[in-house]
Amino acid sequence: MSQTLLVIDDDQRLGQLLKEFLGRDGYQVLLADSAEAALNIGTMVDGLVLDVMMPGMSGIELTERVRDG
Repeated sequence: MSQTLLVIDDDQRLGQLLKEFLGRDGYQVLLADSAEAALNIGTMVDGLVLDVMMPGMSGIELTERVRDG
């Protein structure tokens, strides 16, 4: 069973590139273009790959929210 990663980046081209790159290594990859969108995914994932500086909620704030649950 492959692991699922959530890539969160406001640069959609970079997100798509990461999805393709990680997919070649066997990961299932979901994309979100903001931290807020990531919080609404509603699917359990095995890991996050995220941009730190994004408009609205930063990647650091998202990490804190996910960690605090």
